[in-house]
Amino acid sequence: MKIHLSNSDFLRTFERFVRTFDPSEPHVLDVTTHDKWVSVHPAVLAMVAALGRQVPKENVRLDDVTAASGHYLDRMGLFAALGKESPYSIVKHESAGRFIPLTQIRTSQEQTRFISEMIPILHLLPDQADAIKYVVGELVRNVLEHAEASSGAFVALQYHSKNNMVRLGIADTGIGIMSSISRSWRIRGEAEAIRLALTPGVTGTTRREGGTETNAGAGLFFIKSMAVVSRDQFVIYSGSGLYKLLMRDKRIKGFPTLHANPFLDRHRWTEGLPYFKGTVVAVDLSLGQTPEFVALLAAIRAAYSSAIRERKKAGVKMPRFID
Repeated sequence: MKIHLSNSDFLRTFERFVRTFDPSEPHVLDVTTHDKWVSVHPAVLAMVAALGRQVPKENVRLDDVTAASGHYLDRMGLFAALGKESPYSIVKHESAGRFIPLTQIRTSQEQTRFISEMIPILHLLPDQADAIKYVVGELVRNVLEHAEASSGAFVALQYHSKNNMVRLGIADTGIGIMSSISRSWRIRGEAEAIRLALTPGVTGTTRREGGTETNAGAGLFFIKSMAVVSRDQFVIYSGSGLYKLLMRDKRIKGFPTLHANPFLDRHRWTEGLPYFKGTVVAVDLSLGQTPEFVALLAAIRAAYSSAIRERKKAGVKMPRFID
């Protein structure tokens, strides 16, 4: 496998980044960088880390990691995640309040720890923080319970105080969305699989409407909805298909319609991309306290409280989030 990190691998250019990914030779990972500087989304780092865990450490090659600004990769924990010595010498400063480096999550305890570190960075009111806990918790839980990823999920986060934005990326190298959804649903391709994965009430464990008491399939829908309301971007890449939510037109005022069908949102669907065996979820979220965003977080918190009650009735042990 070959993957190249450029000077602009963010959500607006995510398709371009994916097209440079070469999944051939799956027992080798060759990482290269732009020769001068690197600037990438946390989801890119999560994807590289997840791929790196699929090959022996001696088969991870960093021979062409030459970017002068590559210390960013070191500080975000990429080389540690790949089990390789960093080619950069840096003085590490406290990350609190700015970012969470690449974190591998394989258990509910590790999930709890990540979310506990994440919440203070977002500077939200306690009630609003509950909504974020729920959504991110659902995304990671889906990986742990359904992706069949031996290395779990890799997660990374950056907070940009200048524009009050958080960038979040989650990646796994499990069975992928199409294989997961097709266990219970007859689907005709990757577009339909991703549509169902983003539809609230749909889960790959049953055809029952609304999913089950312990899995309502709402995590992806809620994170997409937050991106819609905050006029940001959301990406999900699995197999050879990529769904990207495009930024909502600023000229349209008022609370936006939150479509259950993601293909009714302003979006771009790209297929025929290099095949990624697993799933990448990426989102940018502006955390400004607009009435629309606050209202949405309140609705998500209500869903979170309801989910806890249902899971307690079903005897499901919930992750314990620490404030």
